Amino acid sequence: MTPVRVAIAGSSGSIGTQTLDVVRAEGADRYEVVALSVGASASTVIEQALEFRPQVVVVGDEAARAEVTAALADTSIEVSSDPTALIEPADVVINGVVGFAGLPVTIETLRAGKRLGLANKESLIAAGPVVQPLRATPGAELVPVDSEHCAIHQCLRSSVGFEHGHREVGRIVLTASGGPFRGRTLDELADVTRDQALAHPTWAMGPKITIDSSTLMNKGLEVIEAHELFGVDYDDIDVVVHPQSVVHSMVEFTDGSTIAQLSMPDMKLPIGYALGYPDRIGTPFGRIDWTTLSRLDFEPPDTTTFRCLGLAYEAGRVGGTAPAWLSAANEVAVDAFLENRLRWSEIADVAAAVLDTHDGAVPDTVGDVIDADAAARRRAEAAIGAMSRT
Repeated sequence: MTPVRVAIAGSSGSIGTQTLDVVRAEGADRYEVVALSVGASASTVIEQALEFRPQVVVVGDEAARAEVTAALADTSIEVSSDPTALIEPADVVINGVVGFAGLPVTIETLRAGKRLGLANKESLIAAGPVVQPLRATPGAELVPVDSEHCAIHQCLRSSVGFEHGHREVGRIVLTASGGPFRGRTLDELADVTRDQALAHPTWAMGPKITIDSSTLMNKGLEVIEAHELFGVDYDDIDVVVHPQSVVHSMVEFTDGSTIAQLSMPDMKLPIGYALGYPDRIGTPFGRIDWTTLSRLDFEPPDTTTFRCLGLAYEAGRVGGTAPAWLSAANEVAVDAFLENRLRWSEIADVAAAVLDTHDGAVPDTVGDVIDADAAARRRAEAAIGAMSRT
């Protein structure tokens, strides 16, 4: 059997390193790493390159690229600055880049007619109108790596409408862990710290998505992502808090049946699903010990305290560049919070302030999306500046 050739965008991050764990577990006869990319993590990608011997290593930061080039000078590995250079030698590309920076890899992978394992939800959310037509490119496949959307993807395979518009779907139910602040009020969260917000109770993730989980913005962006991925109306997408993070999401069908996907929290399972699709990999991740799993709890989300969830529904229903504005404003606000320039409760204030000024534009090109992203970031910085002066 010829091994599947794998490229990993964002190989030093949480998704990237766990993708390499899956490849190690499956073995070189099943998967071959042919390309890696990082922003500035020179030492990490050098170590990865010397272990996996890819054809191409992409490094965004100029100084880091020089360091990587020197370290790999005695190998045949090409070092590039082009973030899309990792696509050509691959059969499947795992996009684990954080934030809007993942957009070029998403677009060019689909345009090249290859399978995309998408963990970078922001590129799809911000550029949905531009990305959607590329999914029709012959050979192109988009397999979600988010645990919730991977779960929905698996549930939908039980329907005869899987390849034809999901005509048997009644509603999608996204589960949310509730994050570290579940059950607390806005007043109780007025002065929470960066470390408190980063202490997720069930998932080990990067800082940006962990903060998004604490505000429920992550779940809100996943609502938009589910709409874009599966073509289901916002009125038919619900969110339920499930603190054990064992049920990763559900689909209710038109006959009242609900199909759910369950496993212990482990991102290597959805990563392996994307690598192996349409087959399943042979290594189990997240297996459940049913003798110790005593309860599964569900409760409605608190949209008064966690306002970001409602903002995401609002942006999704407006459509056009509104999701791009929301995503960009949130990225700027989260960065400001991590830099202690903004309170946790003000992340939602910044997102709401920017969304209130949305111009109603609809993007036709990648340039339109980039312009929308830049405009929203400027407005978010202005909103943060105004808050710091009050």
